[in-house]
Amino acid sequence: MTDHREGPGAYGESLRFAVLGPVRAWRGDREVELGSPQQRAVLAALLLRRGRPVTVAELVDAVWGDGPPPAAVSVLRTYASRLRKVLEPGHDAGGSYQVIVSAADGYLARVPERALDLGVFERRVAEAKKLRAADAVQGAAELLRAALDGWQGVALAGLPGPLAQAERSRLAEQRLAALETRLEVDLQLGRHSELIAELTALTGEHPLRERLCWLLMLALYRSGRQAEALAAYRRTRRTLVTELGIEPGVSLKELHHRILSADESLAPSAPGEEADPTGPAATGQAPRPAHLPPDRSSPGPESEDGTSATARIPLRPAQLPADLAAFTGREAELQRAEALLPDDGTEPATVLISTIGGMAGIGKTALAVHWAHRIAHRYPDGQLYIDLRGFDAAGSAVPPAEAVRVFLDALGVPSRRIPADLEAQAALYRSLLTTRRMLIVLDNARDSEQVLPLLPGASGCLVIVTSRSQLTHLIAGYGAQPLTLSPLTATEAHGFLVRRIGATRLMAEPQATKEIIARCARLPLALAIVAARAATYPGFPLKAIAGELRDSRDSLDAFTGGDLGTDVRAVFATSYEALPVPAARLFRLLGLHPGRDISVPAAAALAGLPPRETRGLLSELTRAHLLTEHTPGRYTLHDLLRVYAAERVRSQESEGERERAVERLLSWYLHTADASYPHLAPHRRRVPIAPPPPGCRPLAFTAYDQALKWCETERPNLVAAVHQAAATGRPDMAWRLTAALWGFFSIRSHLHDWLDVASTSLRAAREDRDPVGQAWSHGDVAAALTSMRQFDEAVVHLRRSMILWRELGDIRGRSRALTNLGHTFLEAGRYDKAVEYGRRALALHRASGNPWGTGVVLVNLGDAYQRLGRYDEATDHLQEALTVLRAIGDRWVEGITLDILGTVRYRLHRHDDAIEHYRQALDVHRDVGNRWVEGGTLDHLGDVLLDTGDPEGAHTTWRQALAAFEAIDHPDAEEIRRKLRDLDERVGDRQAR
Repeated sequence: MTDHREGPGAYGESLRFAVLGPVRAWRGDREVELGSPQQRAVLAALLLRRGRPVTVAELVDAVWGDGPPPAAVSVLRTYASRLRKVLEPGHDAGGSYQVIVSAADGYLARVPERALDLGVFERRVAEAKKLRAADAVQGAAELLRAALDGWQGVALAGLPGPLAQAERSRLAEQRLAALETRLEVDLQLGRHSELIAELTALTGEHPLRERLCWLLMLALYRSGRQAEALAAYRRTRRTLVTELGIEPGVSLKELHHRILSADESLAPSAPGEEADPTGPAATGQAPRPAHLPPDRSSPGPESEDGTSATARIPLRPAQLPADLAAFTGREAELQRAEALLPDDGTEPATVLISTIGGMAGIGKTALAVHWAHRIAHRYPDGQLYIDLRGFDAAGSAVPPAEAVRVFLDALGVPSRRIPADLEAQAALYRSLLTTRRMLIVLDNARDSEQVLPLLPGASGCLVIVTSRSQLTHLIAGYGAQPLTLSPLTATEAHGFLVRRIGATRLMAEPQATKEIIARCARLPLALAIVAARAATYPGFPLKAIAGELRDSRDSLDAFTGGDLGTDVRAVFATSYEALPVPAARLFRLLGLHPGRDISVPAAAALAGLPPRETRGLLSELTRAHLLTEHTPGRYTLHDLLRVYAAERVRSQESEGERERAVERLLSWYLHTADASYPHLAPHRRRVPIAPPPPGCRPLAFTAYDQALKWCETERPNLVAAVHQAAATGRPDMAWRLTAALWGFFSIRSHLHDWLDVASTSLRAAREDRDPVGQAWSHGDVAAALTSMRQFDEAVVHLRRSMILWRELGDIRGRSRALTNLGHTFLEAGRYDKAVEYGRRALALHRASGNPWGTGVVLVNLGDAYQRLGRYDEATDHLQEALTVLRAIGDRWVEGITLDILGTVRYRLHRHDDAIEHYRQALDVHRDVGNRWVEGGTLDHLGDVLLDTGDPEGAHTTWRQALAAFEAIDHPDAEEIRRKLRDLDERVGDRQAR
């Protein structure tokens, strides 16, 4: 954290903060009231970040975790405001120093290290380490005692939230490590007798901590209490074996052996010095922790087999690459990863293996290295790292034998002692790790076979594997815990750019920043490339960089960083080119699919393959992280992978093959939508369609629910398919697909989608000069407009449709247009016109022998008559309609008829009959899933209940109506909200009186 220099009184009248105990603050000698535990948790999160920004999202997570209140962000900002008032009382009046500072999408705390007890503690521990290294042991001891005296109990005591819980554990480990160091230093100063009581208590409190046992045994032995030292060893060993099933580490065993043999080198040295208990010579160094081997020194004398005596002792390698300085985000993934490790810092009972997977460029290596650095202190025997180059562009993946040899060399094994065959090499490697606690990072693995020889054979080690493949064998056979990375969240992506470009530049151009994040599809590699360009040219406005990305949206040209490792296209290519030929073909064909995700049957049609074979290829692409199965049986491509697939299909597939693939796909959507039509609009005229092409296997449906569910699931793809058909010169497929979706859109009322595809189809049919397509499309546009209550425009389209059908000599098309005109006039409140067009349509339907059309028109006429107050005529038409509709089994229109009959009874003040008809209508609506009309009937039922003196029943019914309308985003929801508000006001006024 930056050490903020200040002049007289600049830093808030000597503000001081404490987190090593309860979170507290003082201004001079007076303690500052910090508010509620949650408010203190916010302050703690800012203090612990040490001058770096904390986003609002991170603060919400820190305080509430997975269960934030609905107004969490607002509450959090209130906490920040309150903290400012108590910490900066002069700020509003013009004070010059701010402690809580707004930064990007969050806050930071400007607190000097010397003003935070944690900073003071860490500085004293670091200075003590330097003094000890310079043999100033007494000074080191005094500093360590002062550092530990600064603790006032459990860190962050009483604070709620996951951050406090995690930080308490981390800080407790920090304190215990400092305490162990202080005890070692006191042993160096010859205070072994004074330490026995303290060490005895500590080993009882931490019975699994071998380092404390080591120190207690040495203190007891030097105090002439050899038997008690051996008893201490037996107690610790018994605890380790009973609770963890493991033996003590090498150092503890070695000390036990040397005490048994009364090793003279364990005797105390002259005051101020300490004999090195790990060897015969006094070195003046502190005893090494129990789990560490002695340091490797000079080559030393050779043994009888010609090897160095010390060479047989493994080294303590530290091979981790440098942590990424600008690493940000991934806190949820890091928490999931660290949840694998025991909370108390002990060894796990088995080898832990974590596989970090994801698509190319998603940031697997960065996360693995960052996590490894965070937990390296838990693996004191060292860290091994190797890039296995599993997807290297040159095809130079590291063979397992070479990887094992690299690790054996790092562990200090001379080359002449390394066996020739892989099995023997792996056995030696496992033997060397048997008693070690090591962290092993296997980066960029191609498959499980490349990893298996590098796995330890005993507990105490953690293996982190990254790969673009799923490594199923490791997960199923070795208990590896998978962690699959997704693109960054929008907040994380913003933080990523902040760390690389700077918050000031992003805040100056917020819209350009959002566009850059969206164009990069939140892929870390793409963001890094764009950030590098922005940093290289600080004078370039971000909107210019966003414009470059926008101009190249159909290619990956904008994501080239100058070398293979920073070229998105090249990185994707290494994954793609590792695929078998059939899987590679399917991947590039997916670049032709217009929707956001794809099902197995649709992918099969696209590729012209059987579904079973296609499923296997999709699984291959998923294992290679080129595809994501986001729900069972449905797959999606990352946005930039979609662009890459489209580039590949253009370069590798002929125009003819691309055309045939698109034809199969659109035919599959058209024919499957047509198969749903009889279930959703059972008696309405179907649009004629040609047979499907070879390789296209449409679905069939056996039930209404099945058909409706398919349409709802595929809705975004169906909309995209209409647009693709229109854009690729297939206007007939565009308007036929829209017509086949009439029943679905009528039931579910996705009005904006309906108008969108209908308008697109009409334009395509006009450009194709297709009168049949235009006649159908005018009707579909009108149906959507009528549902949106845009009646005048709907009438224009219906009249044009009627003229086209008449010119085509199609009586059924013309009668349908007349029916819809009558219905539109009815909805518009022009009841005389509704009756006029209804009678004309009824005559045509009867003349053409169309019972369904006849039933629909009778319902429309009955509704028009009841609105005109001609209730007898309305009842006659509606009763006749029920007879016709029930004869042909049309439940959908039957429900509407019952609703209108209920309204007739209501207007005649026959309330009981009205309620009965409405309830019968609701049964039918719910049976067929007609949410829109269900909402209308509930609205009408609420009116009757209110009129009959049941406001509570009306309120409940209108709430149900509102839910039905909101589920389909229907504009009638606003009228229901108005009724509910009026009813609440009436009830409130009555209660007030």
